[in-house]
Amino acid sequence: MEKVLQTMINNMPEKTGKSLEQWKSILSKKAFAKHSEGVNFLKKEHGVTHGFANTIVTLSKEENHTSEDLVSNQYKGKESLFPIYEKILASVKTFGTDVTITPKKTSVSIIRKRQFVLIKPATKTRIDLGLKLPEKPTTDRLGNSGPFGTMCTHRVQITSIDDIDDELIEWMNEAYTKAE
Repeated sequence: MEKVLQTMINNMPEKTGKSLEQWKSILSKKAFAKHSEGVNFLKKEHGVTHGFANTIVTLSKEENHTSEDLVSNQYKGKESLFPIYEKILASVKTFGTDVTITPKKTSVSIIRKRQFVLIKPATKTRIDLGLKLPEKPTTDRLGNSGPFGTMCTHRVQITSIDDIDDELIEWMNEAYTKAE
């Protein structure tokens, strides 16, 4: 399991008052149509912070899948993109110890106090990298959020490991800074 995610799970009882298994039990008695409904329930009814609530709901829904399973399933048939994914992760992990990596079924959320990067293998040859950079103008490279809608403000289409350059790392770091 991703080290950061495991640390978050280990800290869950102290930070939220319950273990992941206890939270899963609570959520198993509810039927939420959307991921956000479960997150909002934990935040409003139980005072759980957004990062923990998001992780609890994600892990509850993916009961039979580890983080590694979720990520490896995303890159089946898209194996050439996996080194790009790994380089993105290596970059964001340098921003601070408060970065949480939350794999979902089709994407990976990178969260500080809120999501600031979203990694999605969009096609066999492209990763769509969503960024939360409010008020930053779009450019040819830093496009509008496209299919991410309101989850992100911008999208960068990445087709090569060389696309993870200083400019892109700077944008990710800026999004990280704004997510405090």
